[in-house]
Amino acid sequence: MTYLEKFDTYNWSTIKEGIYSATALDVERALNSNQPTLNDFKALISPAAAPYLEQMAQKSHALTLQRFGKTIQMYAPLYLSNECQNICTYCGFSLDVKIERKTLTDEEILAEVKVLKSYGYDHVLIVTGEANKTVGIDYFKNAIRLIKPYFSHIAIEVQPLDEKDYSELIEEGLNTVLVYQETYNRDNYKKHHPKGKKSNFNYRLETHDRMGKAGIHKMGVGVLIGLEDWRTDSFFAAAHLDYLEKKYWKANYSISFPRLRPCAGGVELKSVMTDKELVQLICAYRIFNQEVELSMSTRESEAFRNNVIKLGITSISADSKTDPGGYANPNVNLEQFEIHDKRTTNEFVKAIIEQGYEPVFKGWDGALQ
Repeated sequence: MTYLEKFDTYNWSTIKEGIYSATALDVERALNSNQPTLNDFKALISPAAAPYLEQMAQKSHALTLQRFGKTIQMYAPLYLSNECQNICTYCGFSLDVKIERKTLTDEEILAEVKVLKSYGYDHVLIVTGEANKTVGIDYFKNAIRLIKPYFSHIAIEVQPLDEKDYSELIEEGLNTVLVYQETYNRDNYKKHHPKGKKSNFNYRLETHDRMGKAGIHKMGVGVLIGLEDWRTDSFFAAAHLDYLEKKYWKANYSISFPRLRPCAGGVELKSVMTDKELVQLICAYRIFNQEVELSMSTRESEAFRNNVIKLGITSISADSKTDPGGYANPNVNLEQFEIHDKRTTNEFVKAIIEQGYEPVFKGWDGALQ
């Protein structure tokens, strides 16, 4: 059994109706539960939970302190290529977007590594477009071999791979894989992914099962907030997480909260999420799951990122570049999307410390496995 079979037992419209019909009593029950269920999660992300945001924030803060202490794990994205064979309506790397394409050479990769190490990073996230012929398994193996001597934790956010591929990358030193379903709305998924391997909804949905069977250390789950109703999409991501934790219990998990940002090509937001609603979602996830890593990128503003440090976020990036080679040789014309918080690593670290938290640059060492 894979998550696909479990997923097919759900009905999008029924789940959505359940979320929007939740009552204040449902929210209070969820807040008072010692072991919140998926039904409780529905209540916590519902409109009915809006008046309870302060209580949710206090509980999320307390639970995060209890499990993670006053620490924030720092990481940096490392974009290696913007070549992509998919057409996605929301992405600056989409095949139909007329931008210059670039894939980093070994020398260019090491130039990026040098800059990131000078900033202090020890956790790195490799990111590419989805182009199997140009940036496929052999390219990833080579990239990991190149950077492994410099980083204690290597993650990738690339195209979904087969189980065998994940096994081979784990042997090279891969720790973490992030794959977002983008939207769990099967009917509308195809509209946003009309061409390329990514248009195969089922293959993408079963990716985490392939990771789990390969024995990956950590898996990342999430949706692209704005493509569809964010509350309903978030329920399906939580249900996916719940399934994975029970089946692949040896692995660790993370949830990210990417809101659509301006990019080449662009897309009209179908579901606009306010800052308060994003806080609500972050707190809902923490209350639902005290163990999961909650991660935030530089898509969000300085003020927002400063404020959510105490509300449940445990992993965060800074000083990010979304163009291949962007640290050593920046070129905004190659960006996947425009970042919002443009502070340097040192500036953001200072903001973390001022709030009484400790930025952690090394929290995992493969030598300790």
